[in-house]
Formats: sequence, C-alpha cells, structure tokens
Amino acid sequence: MQASSGLKWEEVYSGPSLATKMLFNKKDMGLYAMESRLESEPNTVFEYSSGTTNIISRLIRNAIGDEDYYRFYYRELFEKIGARSMIIEPDAGGTYVGSSFAWGTARDWARFGLLYLNDGVFNGERILPEGWVAYSTTAATTATRGEYGAQWWLNAGGLNNPNNRTYPDVPADSFQAEGTKVSLCLLCLLKSWWSCG
Repeated sequence: MQASSGLKWEEVYSGPSLATKMLFNKKDMGLYAMESRLESEPNTVFEYSSGTTNIISRLIRNAIGDEDYYRFYYRELFEKIGARSMIIEPDAGGTYVGSSFAWGTARDWARFGLLYLNDGVFNGERILPEGWVAYSTTAATTATRGEYGAQWWLNAGGLNNPNNRTYPDVPADSFQAEGTKVSLCLLCLLKSWWSCG
C-alpha cells in the first residue's frame, strides 16, 4: 500500500513501459503485475507502482469473491457519501483497475475528499475504519521526501528537509490523489485561517 512492494516496475507514460503495457495490453492487470520480479526486499525502497495497486485490487477480489467485490465500493462507499456518478472501470478480466480509470463528477470527487477531510466520517456515519485516514496520510518510511503514504501523495516534505515539498505554497499536511497528466484531487486539512478555495 505504501509503494514499497519491491517489485521491478517502470511507471513511465511517455512511451512503452511496464505500466503502459499493463494498462492497455493486458487482460488481467493484477496478474501481469504479479509476474514482475522482486528487485528489492519489500518495505525497503520507495518506488511508486500502479502495478502493485492492481495486485491489491486483484487480491481483494480473490479474497471476498466476485459478488461482494463488485458491489463493495458502491454499497459501502459511493452510495454512503452520495457519489452517484462514480465509476471504477474493470480490466478485461473483470478486476477493478485500482490504479486508474476512476471517473466521477467534480461534486462526487469533492464528496470523496470531504470523507477524508472528516477522518472517514460522512454525515455523521463512520465509513472508513478509525485511524485509516491518519495511517494513509502518514509518510511511508521508505518515502524519504515525505511524498507518499498509503495510496495518497503527500506534501509533507522530508524529515531533514520539510520545506522541500511538491506544492510549497500549500500546507504541509495536504494530500492528493494524483493521476497521469496531473489530474488530481487535492485535499487540504482546513485551518481557520486558510481554505482550499
């Protein structure tokens, strides 16, 4: 979950790479990523990998079975936050593409963001497990620049250089879901003196 699976991976989109081959040429993206060789011990090296995210999606499907898997995101997340337009596309083998191809209106992305800004609670109902937001927005030990938590990009800066942030004019405790071509959902923990506008 923290981009440190140790699998050899190329997260490049400017030409052929493991990521583009997985996203556009493979029926079962998670299985394809699982075939990558181990390059380093898990939890020792930071390397963002959409392949690892798709492995996670595949493992969840295998663990809970198709019926619960296909309904889970909608029943337990999107319906509860009123995100009626949200869609997660599956790969050709039927597994949701965990790394990519999630679509929704700006309003529904804002609802998703609000869920995280409110520590996993939406309209008074706890949707995410207590502690999950803190865990997922805390820098992974392998992310030495403080740039990644658990499936979220962070703006924390490194331990020895907290001012070296991706977005220096944005609060250090902000975090974002960031996609290719910088499509992002930037979330700022609201302060009384500052707002995300």
